[in-house]
Parts: sequence; structure tokens; C-alpha cells
Amino acid sequence: MTGRQLETDDDEWMQRALALARDAACAGEVPVGALIVREGRVVSEGWNRPVAQHDPTAHAEIVALRAAGESLGNYRLVGCDLYVTLEPCLMCAGAMIHARINRLVFGAFDPRAGAAGSIVDAFSLPQLNHRVRVCGGVRQAECGDLLRGFFRARR
Repeated sequence: MTGRQLETDDDEWMQRALALARDAACAGEVPVGALIVREGRVVSEGWNRPVAQHDPTAHAEIVALRAAGESLGNYRLVGCDLYVTLEPCLMCAGAMIHARINRLVFGAFDPRAGAAGSIVDAFSLPQLNHRVRVCGGVRQAECGDLLRGFFRARR
């Protein structure tokens, strides 16, 4: 796959993650959407659900990782890429590493809790036994605008 094709695919998958983030917002959750793709097919989707599920771990990424494990019958998601509208937190970054995610693509950077470079870069720790390739800033403005609009409306 060429670099240009990868960029086009990333943009299209992020559009789908944004639609999931809008579903989260409609449900009263912080608008973050995630999906897992393997070999050009969506394996799973998720959006933030901590409020509805009374579960602090029900971030969009965790929801998508759990669903992918169920779908594939394995917690190791080798060959899978994860797309999410917001830079993952440390919990989600750790889960991606344990799941052996191939590549993370995210939209908006998170200067308060981002673990892919904003606060800490969990993916570059040399002591860890798995490397996740990271691409941030895909459809960054649109992802950030969705979050800002959600919080502005709540104030």
C-alpha cells in the first residue's frame, strides 16, 4: 500500500470514527469514537460509554478492543489498526500494547491526558515488548471541534 493510499484510508476510517463520536454525544457521553480495522475490514466499533455503563474503563478504545477480541476469538489483535478521534489516555494506550495493535491513528491531541506524546508517550517506552506505530492529527480540526462544541454546550 502506498503512503498516499494509507492517508486516504486513514481519512475515511476517521470519518467513520467521527460518526461514532457523534453517537456518543447523542447519548450524553464525551464524543469519542473508535474502530478497529484489519485487512481493510471493520472488526469492531465503539464509543465512550463510562456514564451509561457506570464504568470508568468504558472508553471508546476499550469498548472497541473488547468487541474485537470477541469477534476474532483472541485478545491478541495482531494485524489490527485502531482509529480513534482523541489521543488515547494511558489506560487505553496500555490496553493497545497488550492487545498487540499494529497501528494507532488518532484525530485530536489531548493536552490533559494524552499518552501518545502530549503528556507521556507510552508507545515509545523501550522496556515494552511490543511497538504500536502511531499517526496523530488525522482530521484533527474536526475531531477537536466536536469535543469543544460538546463541552461548550454543557457549560
